[in-house]
Amino acid sequence: MSDITPERGAFNLLRNCAHAQAGDRLLIAYEPAEHGYFDADSVGIVTRAAQAIGLDVRALDVGFNPEKPHLTPVLLAEFEAADIILFLARLGDQLRFSDMPQGKKIIVSFASNRELLGSGFSNGHHDAFLALKTEVNSVLDAADDVQITCPLGTQITGRPVMNLNPDGDTTVMRFPMSIFTPVAAHSFSGRVALKFLTGTGSRYYDAYTIEFDHPVFALMENGRLTGFEGFGPDVARANAQYDRVAGMFGIDRDFVHSWHAGIHPGCGYPWDMRANYERWGGAAFGNPRILHFHTCGAYAPGEISWNVFDPSITIDGVPYWEQGRFHAARLPHGSAILAQYPCAAAVFEHPNPDIGLRVAG
Repeated sequence: MSDITPERGAFNLLRNCAHAQAGDRLLIAYEPAEHGYFDADSVGIVTRAAQAIGLDVRALDVGFNPEKPHLTPVLLAEFEAADIILFLARLGDQLRFSDMPQGKKIIVSFASNRELLGSGFSNGHHDAFLALKTEVNSVLDAADDVQITCPLGTQITGRPVMNLNPDGDTTVMRFPMSIFTPVAAHSFSGRVALKFLTGTGSRYYDAYTIEFDHPVFALMENGRLTGFEGFGPDVARANAQYDRVAGMFGIDRDFVHSWHAGIHPGCGYPWDMRANYERWGGAAFGNPRILHFHTCGAYAPGEISWNVFDPSITIDGVPYWEQGRFHAARLPHGSAILAQYPCAAAVFEHPNPDIGLRVAG
């Protein structure tokens, strides 16, 4: 893909995701760079792109509340005065499963900085990835058998029971579109190989991430965590984390809610995940090299995530993911979608392999 720039990423967001029209009122709800998650440049990049297509733009600092995020009366009034609400803030991700004002276009951006806006992640046509999401959803909805494996020994099997109604997924729009509709875990069983446990971006808490000295296997039976296997101290650490987080929030400790994998090979994370697991968890999951489970809490997205690296996903005998590579052309209409959107096809031809593992191993 040629001419990849942050500005093109911003235009893709506004034109192809928000379908913005001249005269629309755009509210950018942003989180200041001082919180170490979003950068200081993105608001300006998006504002200039919006003004260039005739939008009425207002930017509002919504800060960051790690414990009790909510829609304040002031923020709700700002929402009501806008046609399009764009979150360049974690608040949008925290509230994405909450009630939002009706009749508004609400977008959560996972392109958290200039680098991601100026990559294939944001420059690949949004409609291409919406179409690929729909294709994957249809394949899963019709599937009798799904097998998930990974090089560390993950082995999960099940038959998807998809909820493709609006309540089966968040109604907030995501940009870029980088996953399919989460698959309910209640019909899946097996073992998941883990290098660490980390939060989901729903709520933030002390000791948000714990790393293991050796891979730990989470054992799951029909969507319930039944235990951990591995090096004794690591297993004890995993159980203690689940006890602590479940107790802190009064939630179902052993509930495994759902899973999804990345569908956007342009989703790179060229930084060390260990430097900021919270930021990594809110950006890198769209890469096909990552499969992500929502656990600990009988709701999406739960409070502890499992992350499987380089997954292989075989659906009714067809390997759509092979060790972290998503073969979109194997979908029933995948080749036609890629032919229609050469910019997306170019991303698949040159997938970004970087998911923050350069130091973590």
